[in-house]
Amino acid sequence: MDMKLEVVVVPVSDVDRAKDFYTALGWRLDADVATDEDFRVVQVTPPGSPASVIFGSSVTSQAPGSAQGLHLIVDDIAAAHDELKRLGADPSEVFHDAGGVFHHAGTDARVPGPDPQRGSYGSFLSFGDPDGNGWILQEVTTRLPGRLDPSVTVFSSTADLASALRRAAAAHGEHEARTGAEDPNWPDWYADYMVREQAGTELPS
Repeated sequence: MDMKLEVVVVPVSDVDRAKDFYTALGWRLDADVATDEDFRVVQVTPPGSPASVIFGSSVTSQAPGSAQGLHLIVDDIAAAHDELKRLGADPSEVFHDAGGVFHHAGTDARVPGPDPQRGSYGSFLSFGDPDGNGWILQEVTTRLPGRLDPSVTVFSSTADLASALRRAAAAHGEHEARTGAEDPNWPDWYADYMVREQAGTELPS
């Protein structure tokens, strides 16, 4: 039985302030429903995300600002930093962890700058909403094996598809340089590269 994570509930103290903050980041407003003056549900969805975020009145008993370590995945951490800054989210600088595996809680063991090898999963930044709920952006460019269903290739936005095409184009350029010949079947090579990259399997050479 599939069990798909679809919604994360974030505790806030001021629903309208939270709504303004998240929609200003470009997150899609899916719903804003109140059944009475004590119960209100707002749902927003980050661009390209299959999961949504809910906040409101009487939707959680958690203290406002207590949600921490909420992760958003991007394929270009520097571009994400610039966009968040432009939209008023006040992000941290890009960092990697001293341990090199994941990141410690809070700001412990943060090393300024992206992962030196720019390895997939290794670069982060953080930002908080007006209540202090903590978000982490993690750069993922190549999935580890088994992280996605290899039989399904899905791009959640035109930006994701364009980024995948750019990576395939760069890799294909290296392929042609190695073979010393122009590849007339480049569409097949691109498609194979993009499917394998998303599935986390060995990339074509």
